[in-house]
Amino acid sequence: MNRIMGRAKILVVLLLILSLGTAFFVVEYFIKSDSWVLSSGSPHIYNGGNIGCGTVTDREGILLLDMTGSRTYAAASSVRMATIHWLGDREGYISAPALAYYAEEISGFDPISGLYAYSGIGGQVTLTLSAELQQIALEAMGDYTGTVAVYNYQTGELLCAVTTPNYDPDDVPDIAGDTTGAYDGVYVNRFTQSTYTPGSIFKIVTAAAALETIPDILEQTFTCTGTVEYGVDTVTCEKAHGTQTLKEAFMNSCNCAFAQVADQLGGETLQQYAEAFGAVGSVSFDGITTASGNLEAAGAADVQVAWSAVGQHKDLINPCAYLSFVGAVANGGTAVLPHLVETITVGSKTTYQAEAVSGGRIMSSSTAETLADFMRNNVESYYGDENFPGLTVCAKSGTAEVGGTQKPNAMFTGFVTDAEYPLAFIVVVEDGGYGRQVCIPIIAPILQACKELLDAG
Repeated sequence: MNRIMGRAKILVVLLLILSLGTAFFVVEYFIKSDSWVLSSGSPHIYNGGNIGCGTVTDREGILLLDMTGSRTYAAASSVRMATIHWLGDREGYISAPALAYYAEEISGFDPISGLYAYSGIGGQVTLTLSAELQQIALEAMGDYTGTVAVYNYQTGELLCAVTTPNYDPDDVPDIAGDTTGAYDGVYVNRFTQSTYTPGSIFKIVTAAAALETIPDILEQTFTCTGTVEYGVDTVTCEKAHGTQTLKEAFMNSCNCAFAQVADQLGGETLQQYAEAFGAVGSVSFDGITTASGNLEAAGAADVQVAWSAVGQHKDLINPCAYLSFVGAVANGGTAVLPHLVETITVGSKTTYQAEAVSGGRIMSSSTAETLADFMRNNVESYYGDENFPGLTVCAKSGTAEVGGTQKPNAMFTGFVTDAEYPLAFIVVVEDGGYGRQVCIPIIAPILQACKELLDAG
């Protein structure tokens, strides 16, 4: 009897251990099964480093990428080239972080029904991008290197965002053997991963800081003789602009006037507000964190603060983050972060639905309204409304000196104030020259195409 009781106790202990082990496994499964199945080496999800299930379409349902098998890209070469920096290539030289970020939603995995609940094909990812706009933007950029993007500053939808140079993933050139420089930096998404000296588009930031902190800034005048001296150093303008208000100095892009504004702000205040605006920071969306900009005005010498205020010195911006800042100006001082992925559906189930994500209020509504008035005056009085028929455009150009023998980078940013076209944009052309001359011919046809897209619903 004692022997039977002993064996029974051992059996109870073994059953208890088995029960605890089973419970532990079940808990671990429900907690960690997604990370096990969705790990980067999983053959169920990935194919040669890329996601191996699901399809990607543009906002109108046009197929951009079938991720199963060897990956099938869009039918048109121009669409393949214009979207490669968002979809990635077959070899993994260009990554697609947004697709990897939503691997669970794309696969349709859940711990109850398991993986590939819908015949192993995965889900459909609908992007905010328009294939037509991507093609128009690619054509508008021509042989230039840089980036151009447009987003809805109320919803955050990226309507188009093109990086050049690029290539056709179905007709890969000999990039390693190229000696012309045509593919320099081709693997980089310049919209999200690059930073640039902003030049005079940074005067939007300086003007905003002045409007927020200097009570009589709109009543002041600034005299430009062509130079402002700081001991042995100087800040220079292309010409003497004479006496101007801040609004006039903004239109004239007068370095000397903005140096005088910087003298009143001081480096610490300029730094504080530029960072608070997010103009020199980074933004995160859809698993993408952009490159971060730079500003070194706090504690700098007066002449360096002055050059920072006009977008030179050591200033750097990321195009995507700066677009979000400009969108906040358009949106009355409240930022809305951009996004790329609109919906993901697996069968009849929606596994992801984008929502507008607010970046919070970054400036007062009165400051945003005044900046919009300044930027509107630029277009009416200098850039020309005839370049943007049917649209009420506000903008600021920049010509960013980068040193050496290179031509300046051409910069152009702004927004549309029409209620039915809440569009903000940025253009960056490396080694391009004057911002207005180079960038307006690029952005004008893109904005017209955006207008037609929105008019069509």
